[in-house]
Parts: sequence; structure tokens; C-alpha cells
Amino acid sequence: MSTESNYTIKQSGTYEVLIQKSKFIAHFKRVDSEEEAQTFIQSIKKEHWNANHNCSAYIIGERNEHQKANDDGEPSGTAGLPMLEVLRKRHLKDTVVVVTRYFGGIKLGGGGLIRAYGGTVSEGLDVIGIVERLQMQQLTLTVDYTWIGKVEHELRQSTYLLDDIVYADLVTFHVSVPVEETDKALAWMTDITNGQGKLQTNDKRIIERDFKR
Repeated sequence: MSTESNYTIKQSGTYEVLIQKSKFIAHFKRVDSEEEAQTFIQSIKKEHWNANHNCSAYIIGERNEHQKANDDGEPSGTAGLPMLEVLRKRHLKDTVVVVTRYFGGIKLGGGGLIRAYGGTVSEGLDVIGIVERLQMQQLTLTVDYTWIGKVEHELRQSTYLLDDIVYADLVTFHVSVPVEETDKALAWMTDITNGQGKLQTNDKRIIERDFKR
């Protein structure tokens, strides 16, 4: 994963809507590989074997290197591609969606299909939610007890995440900062302790936070 933030769905889920008597059901899942995406698509096709169409789209990879759209019998370009375009416009990664259609007897035409499939995916994403994934650098700052009040106050007032405080012979603050701000954070923590604290850089971790347009 790059140091830049990216977006994906908050959770797996479904969204159902009725359009001109046709039932559209969007099925969403977060995936890590094309194989996983294809397995999900096939599972939906098996579950909804009697549906008229099970159209699909996915984007996977740090650089969106795996992208695919499938119309599953709908006129070319009216289902899978509009679905994929919604994923692209939302800047989503590692996401697969299958839209199941049970035909209700009214033909929608090319433009109607594009709006129906794209709209179902877009509305479904609003329901299940999107998260921003951030890569964070974990740091520890160890000080003696004379610094505890100031350091804790400064950290809680900052934009950094105070993950934990460990009390022993000395006090250790566990802090997570955006990877790109690591040097800035280290300099800031050195400054607020007048260089009296011991700083250590540890592992990186990914955090997720809700994203709203």
C-alpha cells in the first residue's frame, strides 16, 4: 500500500431497488485479489441463478491494475461499464460489485439501463458506506514523570492519535501519525520535551475512518 490515503467500502452488503418493475440488487464485497473477486461473482450467480442478469465490476490493486466489467447479457456497455465508472469516480480500490436484475417486463433502453445500473451502485455505496484508509507510522515517546502532564495535554490537543500510555519506571506514549508527517512529528515531540524524551520509530499500521462526500 502506498503512503497516500485511498478508499474502499466500509463493509460487505447489499442494496435493492425497484426500477420500472425490474428488481436490481447490488452486492458489494471488499477483496484483495482477482481470484477472490471472481469467486464472489460466481457465488452471486449461483445464488441468483434464476435472475435475468448478474452484471459485475471490480477495481483491485494499489494502482488499480486490475479492472474488469461484465454486462452478463445486457447490451454492451450498458451495465458493467457504468458500474465500473461509479467505482472509479468514488476512487475506490479492492472493491467488487455484482448487480442482479430480475426483469419486470418493461424495457429500459440503453440510456435507462446505464442509469439503472450506475444509479443502483451509487445509491448502494451511500448505504453501505465508504472508508478512507490511511497508513500511519507508530512512534513511542518515553519521558520521566515530570513531563507527563504537558506531553499528554499536547498530544491530545494535536491531530495525532494517542494510542496508549504505559506507566512504568518511565512513561511511554504510543502515538500514530500519518507516514508523510513522521519527520515533522518527531521534530515536534522533540521540541515539546526540550529534547528530554526518548523517541522510537516502530511499525506502520493502517487505520480506517468513515468518509462522506
